[in-house]
Amino acid sequence: MADKIEVNELCIDSTLYHFIKDEALPQTDVTEEAFWAGLTDIIKALAPRNRALLEHRDMLQVKLDTWYLSKKETGFNQAEQQSFLKEIGYLVDEGEDFMIQPLHVDPEIAHIAGPQLVVPADNARYALNAANARWGSLFDALYGTDMIQDVAPYAKTSHYNPQRGEKVFDFVYNFLDKIAPLQFGSYADVTAFNLQNNSLYATLTSGQSVELQEADCFVGYLSNLGMLSSIVLRHHGLHVEIQLDKTDPVGCTNAMGMKDVIIESALSAIQDCEDSVAAVDAEDKVRIYRNWNGMMRGNLSVTFENKGRTIERSLNPDKTFNTPSGKILTLKGRTLLLIRNVGMHMYTDAVTLKDGTLIPEGFLDAMVTSLCAIHDLKKTEGIKNSTEGSIYIVKPKCHGQDEIALMVELFASVEKVLGLPDKTIKIGIMDEERRTTSNLKETIRMAKERVFFINTGFLDRTGDEIHSVMELGAVLPKEEIKQQPWLKGYENQNVNVGLALGFRGFAQIGKGMWTMPDLMANMVKTKIAHPLSGANTAWVPSPTAATLHALHYHYVNVSSVQESLKNRPKVLLDDILTPPILTRTLTQEEILKEVENNIQSILGYVVRWVDQGIGCSKVPDINNVELMEDRATLRISSQHVANWLHHNIVSKEIVMDVFHKMAIVVDGQNAKDVNYHPMAPLFNESIAFQAAVDLVFKGRNEPNGYTEFILHTKRREVKAKGF
Repeated sequence: MADKIEVNELCIDSTLYHFIKDEALPQTDVTEEAFWAGLTDIIKALAPRNRALLEHRDMLQVKLDTWYLSKKETGFNQAEQQSFLKEIGYLVDEGEDFMIQPLHVDPEIAHIAGPQLVVPADNARYALNAANARWGSLFDALYGTDMIQDVAPYAKTSHYNPQRGEKVFDFVYNFLDKIAPLQFGSYADVTAFNLQNNSLYATLTSGQSVELQEADCFVGYLSNLGMLSSIVLRHHGLHVEIQLDKTDPVGCTNAMGMKDVIIESALSAIQDCEDSVAAVDAEDKVRIYRNWNGMMRGNLSVTFENKGRTIERSLNPDKTFNTPSGKILTLKGRTLLLIRNVGMHMYTDAVTLKDGTLIPEGFLDAMVTSLCAIHDLKKTEGIKNSTEGSIYIVKPKCHGQDEIALMVELFASVEKVLGLPDKTIKIGIMDEERRTTSNLKETIRMAKERVFFINTGFLDRTGDEIHSVMELGAVLPKEEIKQQPWLKGYENQNVNVGLALGFRGFAQIGKGMWTMPDLMANMVKTKIAHPLSGANTAWVPSPTAATLHALHYHYVNVSSVQESLKNRPKVLLDDILTPPILTRTLTQEEILKEVENNIQSILGYVVRWVDQGIGCSKVPDINNVELMEDRATLRISSQHVANWLHHNIVSKEIVMDVFHKMAIVVDGQNAKDVNYHPMAPLFNESIAFQAAVDLVFKGRNEPNGYTEFILHTKRREVKAKGF
């Protein structure tokens, strides 16, 4: 049992207490007494409402279960369903129109469209990688991924393959021709660049000199010994740096001496305290808080070994260039950092009342992460996160307007305790629960002066869809669920509502994650759908993916797309509320394939979460394709099997047989991991295996199908045994 320190009416884990006292509070002008007294007051004032709202969730689910069960055989129509949902308060009437009014929103959120990273905040190395992913090498992203087929004569070799390199150059020339075209000719024909009268000129192989079609696209440069070494272009608000050096091993292979193209990649990054981490106690929470505090102070660094070399990583400085008019152009060297707190359903014993009562973990997150952010707000120079003086907290898994209203009140209370100006703390609303989707306009209304983004989390949203209609019938196979009317309606409505409420130029409309980090060619082919949908950001799993996804925001003018969509017809609530229920008979082969796919995915993720405390990683699927998994994907898989069990699509015996079979598969996939604990053949002794089984067989009764409660219990069992 961890040591506890009593402060007034609270008992605080000693590790957390000393972190707050010695690392977070200094230089913030917030006293220790004010911090803990303020948290106490917030708990007294708001914790009862938090609990009441969670009880209301449970009550609504009971009513949904009862009603859907009554319609299982007879069916229902949308008018009946919507009348029922209004009767129980699940659906609320839309009020008058309004426009959001957030102030002091950074340009990465309000004005520029581009990729967004999500990264586990408990891993300092990954957290820094995400923070530094503002700029990425297009050459590396193309050369090192499947954007170019790894086949002869273009295969990756131990040394630079010039034929593969030629493929890279061909792609880059085409890209530059699209975003900053010359008045005539192609970048492939350029032999040199030079400045004349503050304008950029390119010399072609023909000897002709040519300007850009749009001269104001050229915004900066660097020179060395009178020769241009760097050219900065701006397109759709994003910057592209062409680096020149004819003596470089790559630069010497092309006429102009282009050694790399560095493009502005991830504009923002969510440092995650939630679905991508396995934080179950004060020790885990402090690791997250310490990393966040270091980034807000600007001094976080980490040393690690990679291929026999010791590497130290810290936050990148800003980039500076000369402008054509002789001034200095300073471009931010890092992503704008957001922080995702946990959902309001989570409680913690890192801080309790004296009687042992747990407190809402999100209350602690809001207080500590905002306290740490004061270090950034107080800076007048150096490595700074928000240039507008805002704190950006992403709030997941809220169900509708009343819960968002509580979060807004929480943030206002935190501001008062910490002495922050009103509405410093902004809120990002995850549209990932069915009740939020169904009442999106009224949900946003509650936060209209704080909201900085709405994001469709289609993974969690699918899990909640399955759980919400659990009693109505068996759901379709997972891939078919994606093709149903509710999902398209959900994605379109998020954009429609955001545009109607004035998000354009003030806040982000976001889309979900690409989960296959090694399949970049496929991502580039398909993820352009996100900016084409009117979303001005979308999630990517890595800095390399951010660099490649950034191409889409050059190819698509999101602001123009949003303008064209602003009068799009309203999405029908009938579509959003059409459950993805199975209406045909599946073959035994189809059933077994689906169950095996789900259970292999569950085991592959859970065994790392429970045994090693890894909340997000590349997990091989049943076909050995590595997928970026977090708790959202786990929620879908576990709820899907639970649904099929409940409706007798598959038997308990078959499910257990598949668990045993897939555990052996997962053990084999992790055989090279020296820290891995096999599940087979001693299944009853594997805490991770038992956790996975519980997620399926107890999943129907878990609140909203969330996986956190079982995972946390089992992870704490493992930690208690000292594994």
